[in-house]
Amino acid sequence: MKAATRAGLVLLCCFAAGLGLAVAPARAQNSGGSEAVAKAKPAVPPYHTHLPNTPLPPTLNPAQFDDPETRNIYALAAKVKAILYQEPCYCGCDKEAGHKSLLDCYRDMHAMGCDLCKKEAVFSATEFRKGKSPAQIRREIIAGEWKTVDLSVYAGPAEAR
Repeated sequence: MKAATRAGLVLLCCFAAGLGLAVAPARAQNSGGSEAVAKAKPAVPPYHTHLPNTPLPPTLNPAQFDDPETRNIYALAAKVKAILYQEPCYCGCDKEAGHKSLLDCYRDMHAMGCDLCKKEAVFSATEFRKGKSPAQIRREIIAGEWKTVDLSVYAGPAEAR
């Protein structure tokens, strides 16, 4: 760009700014000539950053489930409600059921049929037992680390774990 053109552009931007107008900067181009496109990050589903001042709502009674895996994971969820309350759930239940955190999946029958909710709850409980904070666990959930959880461990009697 020639110096005269650059000076004119600077003058135009200053004039526009003086009028309160926003001027978009020119977009950078890569060596191939195409515009650089920033990759958009997917939105993180809802979660709570802190515990409420009131008691947490109860989870469903695990005894009502015949399936050992579901019963065991609902029992686990009841023990770590405070952690699940502070974690997002990536199954889409925020849109389909209005859930506001992973705990909501265990307040109704939703998690019974959702392996993703089960894996996230098991992952959260496991990481909490290792001494990690809800914020640390949340970062790992957002990174997708829950995907490696083996639910078959929860298909047998609780004493087996």
